[in-house]
Amino acid sequence: MVSVVQNVAIDCADAYALARFWSEVTGRPLDAADRPGDPEVQVTLAEGGPALYFHQVPEPKTVKNRLHLCLRPETTREQEVERLLGIGATLVADRREADGAGWAVLADPEGNEFCVLRSASDRAA
Repeated sequence: MVSVVQNVAIDCADAYALARFWSEVTGRPLDAADRPGDPEVQVTLAEGGPALYFHQVPEPKTVKNRLHLCLRPETTREQEVERLLGIGATLVADRREADGAGWAVLADPEGNEFCVLRSASDRAA
């Protein structure tokens, strides 16, 4: 017997706003029942797959995440980093190498770190 990942839970100050950011990052919709001000909001990543579950909590984020998402973009890594910065992410650390290897560490609007990896086309080049 095994367990199936149902969701990845993300504590936050504004569940709806952060879910909207991640909805734009992933191109996936919010749950149809979710509304502004809801303390719990989710973005379903794929039909029958896990969700990003945003849960409002009173305490702020204080330290580096122990668990984070790694994104592999459909466009180039550089194009995706620029897109994400444009929708509210911030650059935390640049781990990109001159030879094209590496990744960029970004943070969402509430400071949760995530990585942008090389795309399939970047890896093929």
